[in-house]
Amino acid sequence: MLFKKITPNSPNKCSIETGPYIFHYVIENEACHLVLCEKGYSKKTAYTFLEEMAAEFTAQHGRKLSQATRPYSCIEFDTYIQKLRRQYSDQRGRRHLHQLREDLNDVQRIMMDNIDDVLQRGATLSDLETKATGLLIMSKKYHKDAQYLNMRSTFAKIAAAAVVTLVFVIYFFVF
Repeated sequence: MLFKKITPNSPNKCSIETGPYIFHYVIENEACHLVLCEKGYSKKTAYTFLEEMAAEFTAQHGRKLSQATRPYSCIEFDTYIQKLRRQYSDQRGRRHLHQLREDLNDVQRIMMDNIDDVLQRGATLSDLETKATGLLIMSKKYHKDAQYLNMRSTFAKIAAAAVVTLVFVIYFFVF
């Protein structure tokens, strides 16, 4: 009944609740992959199962699908489905998936921290560049001021020498 209601316009991913169970399906490459789970089973895990199964099915039978003329023409794929089902239904497999998901989250968090650090460094570098530009402007100003003060000091020394020389000249001419 479910497959009769699925059309080309149906959503590619969907969950349909039926009593204590939920049907999850994924349509990929004109093939519908369906799984029946208990209500408490994680949707995310169910869709991960379906996506993994769809990818493997496409890899093994993707070209043969349009040429299939009889029901169950890909029955040998059942061994892979059973293996995958055991992996997902096994508690250790769930723990393994949970651990894998945690590891991926850790890697994502580390990458986000690294990106934040790089962005912080970029902001710090721009602040450093602004400060360096300010220091360059201030040092040019101090250089001009120092030249001006040196010139005034030189004029003051010359003026003092001129005054002393004038006093000597006046002293010798007057006395």
